[in-house]
Amino acid sequence: MASDLPPDPHFFVLEDDVWGPYDTRFSKAEPVNRGNPPPCPKCGKTIGMLTWLPPYRAELEPHGQGLGDFVGGPGNEVLISERMREAFQAEGLTGLLGFHPVEVVRVRRKRKSPKPDTVPRYFAVTARFGPGAVDEARSRLRRIKPVTCPECRNTGVDSIHGFALEPGTWQGEDVFRPRGLQGDIVVSERFVQFVQRHGFTNMKWIPTEEYVSDPLRLGPPADNPMSRT
Repeated sequence: MASDLPPDPHFFVLEDDVWGPYDTRFSKAEPVNRGNPPPCPKCGKTIGMLTWLPPYRAELEPHGQGLGDFVGGPGNEVLISERMREAFQAEGLTGLLGFHPVEVVRVRRKRKSPKPDTVPRYFAVTARFGPGAVDEARSRLRRIKPVTCPECRNTGVDSIHGFALEPGTWQGEDVFRPRGLQGDIVVSERFVQFVQRHGFTNMKWIPTEEYVSDPLRLGPPADNPMSRT
């Protein structure tokens, strides 16, 4: 119920802990079957990458001292360990979909990375799309095109210099891809506390208002959120 939600919730962008002690990536192992990307239910525009279909087979590449509980890779899917899946479901967190068992066919170690004693069971999950939506007036984005679809708000962005969610659009999900920035995974404060409490690895989180992604080094936009100069 919307009335049960905190009045001023805090949100964070979730990322791999690159160069951390449990930094791990995955790649999809052949045969790789892919389905159509998910469409926006209103405008029909693509709002994600091609869907990963069974068989779910993967290669892991650790860069630290051990395998992480959270593992990113190509596409919209991420892998989570069995212990993370069990805790996530037992504590009633929401927003992750799928939970497909993954066969790990190979662990490709870097020369300096120790060989893992065991390889945990992993599950492929995706973060739910929406309904939380980016608040254009309170966000600092350089959009490639103006927003035209009120549902997906999919335009692509050149850079992000902090963003906020539109009040009333979040419905309590702990993990989701927001409308207007579906390329990013956003998590609730409860999810952050969940990860810290259990000590799950290979995750870091950045407050949405502090999150910066500027690969072209364009700098923050002007006061007008649609400005690209």
